[in-house]
Amino acid sequence: METVETAVVGAGAVGLAVARALALSGREVVVLEALETFGTETSSRNSEVIHAGIYYPAGSLKARLCVAGKRMLYDYCRDRGVAFERLGKLIVATDEAERAVLARLHARAAGNGVDDLARLDRDEVRAREPELDVSGALFSPSTGIVDSHGLMLALLGDAEAAGAMLAVHAPVGAGEARDAGIVLRVGGAAPTALLARETVNAAGLGAPSLAGTIRGLDPSRVPERAMAKGSYHTLAGPSPFSTLIYPVPVEAGLGIHATLDLAGRCRFGPDVEWVDAIDYGVDPARAEAFYGAVRRYWPALPDGALRPGYAGIRPKLRRPGGAATDFVIEGPADHGAPGLVNLFGIESPGLTAALAIAELVRAKLDGRAAG
Repeated sequence: METVETAVVGAGAVGLAVARALALSGREVVVLEALETFGTETSSRNSEVIHAGIYYPAGSLKARLCVAGKRMLYDYCRDRGVAFERLGKLIVATDEAERAVLARLHARAAGNGVDDLARLDRDEVRAREPELDVSGALFSPSTGIVDSHGLMLALLGDAEAAGAMLAVHAPVGAGEARDAGIVLRVGGAAPTALLARETVNAAGLGAPSLAGTIRGLDPSRVPERAMAKGSYHTLAGPSPFSTLIYPVPVEAGLGIHATLDLAGRCRFGPDVEWVDAIDYGVDPARAEAFYGAVRRYWPALPDGALRPGYAGIRPKLRRPGGAATDFVIEGPADHGAPGLVNLFGIESPGLTAALAIAELVRAKLDGRAAG
């Protein structure tokens, strides 16, 4: 049986950030990716937004890791030449009830250490974004966008420079907890068993399924996976906005918002569709609901202006109507399996928080963090 000091399962943004942090700490690291290359699922099928840390309950992992990760990510992108823009974001209210939501968000953000938000009235919003027709907004100057592929290339480059290795077409089908670590059953063209003293389950959508196959791991520590598909539609023609535009958040998501890519193109989404199977197709018929949602803040959206774009699937840990869940990041001190860290429900703001998540994973493997 082959052995390795540390195996990271999953080569998305978080898995690559973890591999980088662990390789830089002097560990021998192999990254096991089931698909043909890195970052082809959740990490490349999102809005590429660098979030500020506004929405999440105080003290939650999402709040703590987003706020810390945002600072780390901006610094990292500057240092490594990864493309980004700090565009800012408007969270807009269209009536008095939504203005009350903005007030609550403002207070929550302050509790998370986000102290740069500004309240804008209707005229101040119009001065910034003339196409908007809203009653007020919160402005977040520290929200931005990032080239997610460029970010992952940089993370992988750092990890490999520190000695890490990426193995693609290497699906992990099962595991077994032993005193010496986790035995991983790795498939592909040459199936093998790999004993890893440390294993980080960063498999995204597949993380609960993988954890459920690890013999010796308490099944009660494995949450049920739920998948929320989000479709995006692109705007034909130039963008009417220079800022990211978000409605007030909705159940299971942040509403159908307007984001820009680094070329200045505008897209709307994601919506929320609970699914049981992975399917990245975009149904053109879903655009009908987009028109009504977008026209609540941009009434001038022309008929026929939306084109099917792309879709992503968020690894949720709940179904509609259930209590909102935090990131779940558990190490040996939490579940008792030697050398294992499981990452569950790493959806938004996972991209923003990736570098901070990596530091937490390293601390758990070093025995410096529990709970």
